[in-house]
Amino acid sequence: MFDLIIKNANIADGTGQALFSASIGVKDGMITAVGQDLGQATREIDAEGHLVTPGFVDIHTHYDGQVCWDKQLTPSCWHGVTTTVMGNCGVGFAPVRAGDENQLIELMESVEDIPGSALNEGIPWGWETYSEYLDAIDTPYVMDVGGQVPHVAIRRYVMGDRCYDDANDHDIERMASVTREALKAGALGFSTSRFYGHLDKAGNLVPGTHAAAKEMLAIGGAFKGLGHGTIEIISDYLEDDDELNWIEQIMRDTGRTITTLTAPGKREKIWQLAEKMSQSGLSLRPQCGARPASILMSLEGTINPLAIFPSYKAIRQLPLDERIAHLADPAFREKIKTEQPIHHRNPDAKRFTTSYDEMYPLDDALSYEPGIKDSIAGLAEARGLEPLDVLMDTLAEQRQIIFFFGGYKGNLSPYFDNIARAHSVFGLSDGGAHCGVLCDASVPTYMLSYVARDRTVADTLPLEFIVHKMTQNTASVFGLNDRGVIAPGYLADFNIIDYAKLQLEPPKMVYDLPGDGKRLIQKANGYIATIKRGEVTFENGIATGALPGKLLRGGT
Repeated sequence: MFDLIIKNANIADGTGQALFSASIGVKDGMITAVGQDLGQATREIDAEGHLVTPGFVDIHTHYDGQVCWDKQLTPSCWHGVTTTVMGNCGVGFAPVRAGDENQLIELMESVEDIPGSALNEGIPWGWETYSEYLDAIDTPYVMDVGGQVPHVAIRRYVMGDRCYDDANDHDIERMASVTREALKAGALGFSTSRFYGHLDKAGNLVPGTHAAAKEMLAIGGAFKGLGHGTIEIISDYLEDDDELNWIEQIMRDTGRTITTLTAPGKREKIWQLAEKMSQSGLSLRPQCGARPASILMSLEGTINPLAIFPSYKAIRQLPLDERIAHLADPAFREKIKTEQPIHHRNPDAKRFTTSYDEMYPLDDALSYEPGIKDSIAGLAEARGLEPLDVLMDTLAEQRQIIFFFGGYKGNLSPYFDNIARAHSVFGLSDGGAHCGVLCDASVPTYMLSYVARDRTVADTLPLEFIVHKMTQNTASVFGLNDRGVIAPGYLADFNIIDYAKLQLEPPKMVYDLPGDGKRLIQKANGYIATIKRGEVTFENGIATGALPGKLLRGGT
């Protein structure tokens, strides 16, 4: 007698092999049988005509604060995620000394665009060490949650106000010790940022950005002999031999997996090193996203390209419907078009509020892959209008406008090609972060519905391959080898999907964070059920109330 049987499933099993039809038997939260005519169960679900996949494993999220108030971890739970890893990019909330809590909140707010008001109200604090933080969040969830200990917090904890400076030998020894203590307490790994775009509120690079090789090697040494733990490195220096040398040395000294964020372009050295490490039986996993670094702009978003105009600034505090009414007023529109804008001093900010040929209204299909002529400037030329007219029309329709930071050549093929490379791992959803400018926690649904099915501008990627890259492949980076595959002996984590109907809903702004903080969310249609450890957590997009997920502790 099984607890659950999923009958007549069309299975993408997570390994990348071809789809096959079978039934799945579950007992005590584990898969115990895959085959035909399995017998009886307490509950049966007929998946006839539907796709069944393992639950998705998202290794790049920022739910470090949200776990304190949201046990569903929205929006990731709406997109089939059953395991998530937080503590990325070197930022997080432990360890922390009493009185330093706001320093960590401000760093998270600045780097990851999570409203500080929500973090202040939603986090109960009361911990100091990473072990105590894990104890505080060791509660039931709708999915499994694991964390990495963040370099920024460690530096602040050890060095105080000197955390932006070079570390001395005592500092380095203490940081390595704190890292090892966190790993022993159950951290799945350690993360650090060496990226020029991660700045604090004062415009300083976050602590640890320029940490010397000596510091990084000492922290890497904290992994020796523990048998678990992954190191995530966000770096601008992956073409520098010195950077690659200490990365290689850590791997050879510890045998641990390292994952480094990467993007298309002339960035081949990290891939070459990944192949070299593979030949030595070591795992270096360049982490790739589905899209370039981007933002969504709107009337409610953090970035609004009309905010540079004095007339719009004068009405920006009005209710949304009144602002939309102003944008329909011919007199107001003409006034905007004759005004001298007040530009941002930051060149990037100026670019994404003025470069109309780089602003793309989201299309109805939510492809996130517009053609060059689909920009605000391109649409204006085609319609015989001024770009500002098209911009105001688009914003008044409450249609999001996407802006790609690193430039955009007309399609996303370089990004999908990167995902398809040997040694890559799919990541960068940033679930829970960048609340006012994007919602990439929806990328599992996007990859299945668009990249595997609907894409017409270039070839799709095989469905079985994409499922593999979001399940077994991602789980392997953190040694979570008990999940991500539909086979006996694995966790009973599944998605049952009406694949023909799977689609994203448009992003929308909601004000549901603690303190009425705002965030962009994006839901999906087509998920018949999401199942965690054999318990149905969502049916047709509605939460059942079941919380079978738990805190994951490395080394246990």
